[in-house]
Amino acid sequence: MRKLKRDDLGFPTFWTVQIVGWVCYYLWGSILLLPFLRQPGALRGNTVFFISLFIVSSLLRPVCHSLMGHAYSWIALEMRAFVWSLLAGIPAAYVIQRLTTLHHPLSWTGWLTTSVESTFNLFVWCSLYFSIKLWQQSIRERQRLLRAEAEVRDARLSALRYQLNPHFLFNSLNAVSTLVLEGSPPAATRMLSQIGDFLRTILDTEAAPETPLSQEIAFAEQYLAIEQTRLGPRLRVDMAISPETLDALVPSMLLQPLIENAVRHGVAPVVEGGTIRIESKLHDAHLQIKVQNSGPPSSRLAPCRQPADGIGIANTAERLQTLYASDHKFVLQWPETGGCEVTVELPYRKRAQSQEAASCVS
Repeated sequence: MRKLKRDDLGFPTFWTVQIVGWVCYYLWGSILLLPFLRQPGALRGNTVFFISLFIVSSLLRPVCHSLMGHAYSWIALEMRAFVWSLLAGIPAAYVIQRLTTLHHPLSWTGWLTTSVESTFNLFVWCSLYFSIKLWQQSIRERQRLLRAEAEVRDARLSALRYQLNPHFLFNSLNAVSTLVLEGSPPAATRMLSQIGDFLRTILDTEAAPETPLSQEIAFAEQYLAIEQTRLGPRLRVDMAISPETLDALVPSMLLQPLIENAVRHGVAPVVEGGTIRIESKLHDAHLQIKVQNSGPPSSRLAPCRQPADGIGIANTAERLQTLYASDHKFVLQWPETGGCEVTVELPYRKRAQSQEAASCVS
């Protein structure tokens, strides 16, 4: 079965609506005419009336289209539509009368009655045309705004994401410099190689706002390898990743700044080092991620304070707000036992669910 032609929004084209609408209107008029079908010329008059109005309304289309191009109010549009309906309805009624009373003189009363009917029907047609066009314009405007908001949101997330890379690079090169000054060239060389691999992985990865948790864990392991080169056995890592959370979507570069903050303020300042624990699980239909450092028990606030430039934590909080609005949690806590614990809760979504939601919007 052949499908109806549709426009870019999926609506039927003008001629589809025009033909289907007038055919349905003609059938409805014919049903109402059933009690009078025995009257001579009743069916022919009904057919001529609807065919004439179909042709005249088609001729009014450019006029209505032109009126829509002006910034008229609805009342101004309707007033102009009435004038054009009147100008088109009177001659159309004359033609209808002549075609339905071929062998009889023109009835002025019949012409007047048909003129009123024609003008009324054409005025309703013009009003429907304006209503449909305004409705389509409002949908197009809404979709344009949604696309604009999505583009702004993506641009903002990209800017925040790329803000992290120079931040990470600056801190890592400082660590390499420290290793060189401490007389550990092999460790500095290995660390530079690890930094290169880490940055290459970032550059090769698609700049999507969200990525599977499994990929974020891989990033985190690469970063922790760099830090373990610098800190040696002083840095211990404990991961408790629930398998069912590996496919969950999380913001790109979510873990690295949190781990960097934990290492820098919870492990590096402590002589005996410390432990970084990364945990993920499902909690009330949300993905819950915790990054915790053991930290020095004697100072409860210092271990988890932001880095001097404040980019890591602030950037993470801003990206979570941009992506999830109020549907997320980002909490920093300082347990009695020491250290700092960062808890992030996000809506639990997988890549397929995310693509379906995006297609609905588009």
